[in-house]
Amino acid sequence: MHKNQRNSIHNYLSYLGLALLICSAWACYGAELAKPNIVFILSDDAGYADFGFQGSTEIPTPNLDQLAQEGVVFKQAYVSASVCGPSRAGLLTGKYPQRFGFEENNVPGYMSSSGATGDDMGMRLDQLTMANYLAERGYRTSLIGKWHQGNEDRFHPLKRGFDEFFGFRGGARSYFPFTQAHPSSRREDFLERNFNNYGESPLYLTDALANETIEFIKRNKHQPFFTFLSLSAPHYPMEAEKSDLDQFPHLTGERKIYAAMMLNMDRAIGRVLQTLQQEGLSENTLVIFTNDNGGPSDHNGSINLPLSGTKANLLEGGIRVPMIMRWPGVTKPGSSYDPMVSTLDLLPTFYAAAGGDVRQVTDWDGVDLKPFLQGKNSQSPHKNLFWREGPIAALRQGDWKLLRFPDRPAELYNIATDPSELTDLALQNPAKVSQLYRQLFAWELTLDRPAWQLKPEFLGAVIKRMDDYWHKPE
Repeated sequence: MHKNQRNSIHNYLSYLGLALLICSAWACYGAELAKPNIVFILSDDAGYADFGFQGSTEIPTPNLDQLAQEGVVFKQAYVSASVCGPSRAGLLTGKYPQRFGFEENNVPGYMSSSGATGDDMGMRLDQLTMANYLAERGYRTSLIGKWHQGNEDRFHPLKRGFDEFFGFRGGARSYFPFTQAHPSSRREDFLERNFNNYGESPLYLTDALANETIEFIKRNKHQPFFTFLSLSAPHYPMEAEKSDLDQFPHLTGERKIYAAMMLNMDRAIGRVLQTLQQEGLSENTLVIFTNDNGGPSDHNGSINLPLSGTKANLLEGGIRVPMIMRWPGVTKPGSSYDPMVSTLDLLPTFYAAAGGDVRQVTDWDGVDLKPFLQGKNSQSPHKNLFWREGPIAALRQGDWKLLRFPDRPAELYNIATDPSELTDLALQNPAKVSQLYRQLFAWELTLDRPAWQLKPEFLGAVIKRMDDYWHKPE
């Protein structure tokens, strides 16, 4: 072979090897930066203890238990408010909802008229949502289920960054279709597809919402997508299919209906997760499951043990929730994470996963959880977490938690040793109470005035819920 031919072949092979090396590097780099699909599933009013992965032996949740085995379970996950509306406003924006006046549920008839009233009560229009941020990163976005961020057209999900909407605008509705025998006259109760296209599904509500989520996933599997499956189950009204009720012959009353609703919900979530597997999407999909606030155990038969308190108060049972994340390559299967996290962290985590720079967004109260889950940051994601509902407020700092009331001295608990909040340590630790009070006041100075407030006659009922657990025996 001629010398020049040998040199040419040698050069060709060298260039080929370099090209393959570059292509391989780009492939790895592309894989590292591949935008995961995001499936966010939120249940409504479920009890802290009512899942298999949380220790329940009474209500089977095999699909969520499997998700927990495939991902990480957060042992101290909190919401930003103890009722649905502000809790959802917080997770949608990554901010304490009290910062923009969304401090109480936007329920017409229960709120004072100091600000917006009736259907005018909604998440302020200058606030950006998860959907806004993820659409910016090239995601197709959908909200399927409960909205509860304002019934008026200007608050509509399609005007808050979502490309698609199927669900209802209000805070709750029947699980069975509205018919002449079972009517409703409120527009916000009916199922709506996209904008002002109303109708009813013949299916049980949770099944209809799961089906819509499955169809959205299938339609958008060739591009990055974000779907928020915003379930209403097991929120009131207490309605379940007979076939599910029959699975709990040993239970009675609301507990029986609640258990049937939970069983149906777990089965519906399982179908969504199965779709990801069937479509080959599981390995590149970040899945989150959590609940919007503590279970209203005094209303729907849920159980929050070992936590005291319920939905609508700031005891642990009102604000601490189950949470699972499955993110292949990031979360370790079958693991748990102990430091306190917040649903405020979901938006920064999603945005960073989508390739966004969280350092450029300076007004979030949440943080990107990825470096904490990967062990790159060994600190706790939060030094402090705050809550306020009218005159009632709370602060969690490390193991300490301060509770402030309008009608009694503040309480202080060590949550690490007393998660049931049975032993008030305020009298033994006046300096700690004073320090936490000052920090709570400093945070309150950063908040907007509430856009609407609970009427005084209903505030008493909220305080009574606290009283019900005040003398709970050890």
